[in-house]
Amino acid sequence: MKTDGVSPTADIFIASLYSAPKNEPILRSLLNAVMTDIGEPAITKATVLNPFNIQDYPADKQIRLDVLVEDEAKAFYNVEVQVDPHTGFFDRMLYYWAEVYGSLLEKGEKYNQLLPVRTVIITEFPVFPMLQRLHAVFELRSRENPDVLFSKHCQIHVLRLGDLIRNDLAGLDQFGLDLQRWLQFWALGEKLEEVTMTAMLQDCPPVQEAYREYREFAADPAMREKARARQRFLDEQMIITAQAEARGEARGEARGIAKEKTETALNLKRLGIPLITIAEATGLSQSAIEGLK
Repeated sequence: MKTDGVSPTADIFIASLYSAPKNEPILRSLLNAVMTDIGEPAITKATVLNPFNIQDYPADKQIRLDVLVEDEAKAFYNVEVQVDPHTGFFDRMLYYWAEVYGSLLEKGEKYNQLLPVRTVIITEFPVFPMLQRLHAVFELRSRENPDVLFSKHCQIHVLRLGDLIRNDLAGLDQFGLDLQRWLQFWALGEKLEEVTMTAMLQDCPPVQEAYREYREFAADPAMREKARARQRFLDEQMIITAQAEARGEARGEARGIAKEKTETALNLKRLGIPLITIAEATGLSQSAIEGLK
């Protein structure tokens, strides 16, 4: 079976994989791989709160394809993949965490009814190069004494897949075994032969099953077209955003130059310099200069 350019980290595949009720053991395996990697206890149940139906999915719409999960202790997890960097990435991730956290409390309810929200972000681009750990965890802690935790409710995990791939998987031994297998699946699932990949993942059955699901997804012409359509849409959105930012920068630069010329003209006018001389120096018209105050 050919994957035809469909990546194991394609957000449409990730949402489809983890949302399927039959794949609860796969989803739970991922969350446990992340949490036990930092010494947290494993969970026993993972319930998807925003099920994704790929048949109803419009590929050309701006839709979030994250997965919101609740465990048996009522802690919440938000899982998503970020393939490309973009302006405001970190602010957006913090906003998504706050959005989920804020939604847990209905008007009039007590604050002690709030529950932990843990965000898991898989990044395919370089991020936090100053950190050695490829599993970066962010929490609310005291700067004076990091052992003092402000709250257990905020926890953001960044799995730096892009940095791992760019270093030819050097640093994989930082992770626990299950998380190693997940990262190998995401990094190599599209590249290696099926027999090689299956053998690599044999000691972690949930990841091996996720790989099997990926192969079936990538072999289905309809699913491949949905994945390609989604990628085309994302590429177009990136181009539109880049063009808008470039236009904004150009307008900002033009406004800055115009403001500088105006300030220079006004200063020269106050010094009694002839208007024709100021006009030659700044490029402004004499009538415009005459109106400056």
